[in-house]
Amino acid sequence: MRIGRDEQGQAVVELALILPVVVVFVVAVLQVAVVARDQLAIEYVAREAARAAAVSADPRGAASAAAHRVTSLSPIDVSVSVAGEMVRVRVRYVNVTDVALVGVAIGDVTLEATAAMAWEPP
Repeated sequence: MRIGRDEQGQAVVELALILPVVVVFVVAVLQVAVVARDQLAIEYVAREAARAAAVSADPRGAASAAAHRVTSLSPIDVSVSVAGEMVRVRVRYVNVTDVALVGVAIGDVTLEATAAMAWEPP
């Protein structure tokens, strides 16, 4: 099949029109993946901090030390509350969405996780 003279550049024009949309979509998927990875990390940090706080005489200090030991995310906010025989740890982290184009459109995302364990002071 022979392409007519008026259709020779059609494929190039279509590619030029759709390529920016595809690139923005791929970058958006990457940003979502980064946020999901950091959310999983924050949940892990909350569990580890709660474990450390549950067996410590100083739950706040132990939770903070454990949280900073198990992750490279920074800065994280660790809050500990002891109510009766339960220790509850809440970890917050602001994920800076710095991927080009998409980060500006989405804005920073605050990630939060909570874990609770029975307090067993030494």
